[in-house]
Amino acid sequence: MLSLPSLRVGILTGRRVLAAAGVRAAHGHGGHVAAQEDLSVPMYYDKRSYPLPDVPFCKELDTSQNALKEKEKGSWKQLSNEEKVALYRLKFHQSYAEMNRPSSEWKTVLGGIFFFIGFTGLIVWWQRVHVFPPKPHTLTDEWKAKQIKRMLDMRTNPVDGFSSKWDYDKNEWKK
Repeated sequence: MLSLPSLRVGILTGRRVLAAAGVRAAHGHGGHVAAQEDLSVPMYYDKRSYPLPDVPFCKELDTSQNALKEKEKGSWKQLSNEEKVALYRLKFHQSYAEMNRPSSEWKTVLGGIFFFIGFTGLIVWWQRVHVFPPKPHTLTDEWKAKQIKRMLDMRTNPVDGFSSKWDYDKNEWKK
């Protein structure tokens, strides 16, 4: 007799859920698999702790950028500020000041935290209303008063406990 897990695998394979084509179709590749980057070569990335990447930001240059690179080899006094900035942007995506600029990601994080706290509050409220049983009658104030009266009448713990704080002559708590 087949065990339940092996039976499930057989059923799922028969329905083409575990087949390679089924997995590709389920993940929306449509027969096309994304090309994987070669991680053995240096890659560009902006990082504050390592501000000078190994490779330039723009690897393939168009004709205007190639002309600007040729102009760069001459005197830098002939370059305008816009051309200097364009040359900088060929090498780097962001300046160090732009990398250090604070982002507004904290708003998204705080909003997510408040959303989940609110959602959790709704779940707790729903459980208290619909799931948890009502409080037992022993937690009512009348029941507690009767219990205290009974404990005093029984004189429980008269030396240093509950009854030692009650004045039986004056019928009130000791001060």
